[in-house]
Amino acid sequence: WFWLSIIVNLGFLGIFKYYNFFADSFSDLLNSVGVKASPILLEVILPVGISFYTFHGLSYVIDIYYKRIKAEYNFIDYSLFVSYFPLLVAGPIERATHLLPEIKVKREFDLEKAKEGIYQIVWGLVKKVVIADTCAMYANAIFDHYTSMNSFSLILGAVYFAFQIYGDFSGYSDIALGVSKLFGLDLLRNFNYPYFSRDIAEFWRRWHISLSSWFRDYLYIPLGGSKGGIWMKIRNTFIIFVVSGFWHGASWTYVVWGFINAVYFLPLLLSNSNRNNMDEIQLRFNFDSFKVITSIVYTFALTCIAWVFFRARTITDAVLYLKRIVTDREFKFQYLDNERYSYELLLLIGIFVLIEWNNRKKIEPLSGKRSTLKVALAIAAIMAFGTFSDYKEFIYFQF
Repeated sequence: WFWLSIIVNLGFLGIFKYYNFFADSFSDLLNSVGVKASPILLEVILPVGISFYTFHGLSYVIDIYYKRIKAEYNFIDYSLFVSYFPLLVAGPIERATHLLPEIKVKREFDLEKAKEGIYQIVWGLVKKVVIADTCAMYANAIFDHYTSMNSFSLILGAVYFAFQIYGDFSGYSDIALGVSKLFGLDLLRNFNYPYFSRDIAEFWRRWHISLSSWFRDYLYIPLGGSKGGIWMKIRNTFIIFVVSGFWHGASWTYVVWGFINAVYFLPLLLSNSNRNNMDEIQLRFNFDSFKVITSIVYTFALTCIAWVFFRARTITDAVLYLKRIVTDREFKFQYLDNERYSYELLLLIGIFVLIEWNNRKKIEPLSGKRSTLKVALAIAAIMAFGTFSDYKEFIYFQF
């Protein structure tokens, strides 16, 4: 029954999400060697969030098989676990070991937890409407017309997309966690200020935490984890990142994005300096603080390079985009199609980064002193930016 469940879950995921990709790729391969072939494609609609709830269900089956939990015989509790609506379309990817006990516990209305939930929902909307949707206008304009953009605009385009996808995805996660707190449920935290990471390993402990830990527990460790020497660690790291890229979408751009992140790990693995903790970042006016800031900026730059492949339509587009940054060498602001300069957006991102930096010890920055004023200002910003910006659906809905 275990293997049947695995095959059924992965089978549905493969048919809906990857069949056409493999059919197209195989057809292109045959045509490239002179064999004429036309792929037989399935005209099916990809279910929203299929990758998320497939992994959600797989973790339950695997945990039962390895006796980490007992099978759930209460149909209502199990049904709620597999269909809990805030998680279905974009995570976080919950585990039965965590969510089922949360579902089973007797709950009473907790005003403080409800307040925390509201704060998190509002901050999630700020990330989505104020940051992500605003950045999307500029990022889309630059990526869609990258051949006519100078080096400075292309760098800004990569930065804007980095904040677009962060605001979009972490914003949805905040909303899901906030809604759950209104129901008295505590979900797994999915983001922990990833752009303040000092190396790429720390970044992946702060970014999409539920997916990173899923691959660690259900793929990396079963493959042997860090046992067996340095080459085993390198092999397993490349496997999980390539699979992670493929999980995001049926496109070679996602696979290359995953491969690049694995390459980033090589110096850490070879030097055995993989950061295993996320100790508090302390900045003072000394050389050590300068090194910390440099490490954060360097790590962010690496993630932006990888995000170019994630965002580009094709691998060729991504390579040409990065090549143009190096070869154009013109560093000045350009008008975009909407005739707006992006000075204001840089200021907005700067304010957002400062707010998150000053509140990095908290889950969100709205709680604490003067919370009512902060929530009121946040709602005003959401309404103002929501009125004048184009709404974009959550990026991770497509996965």
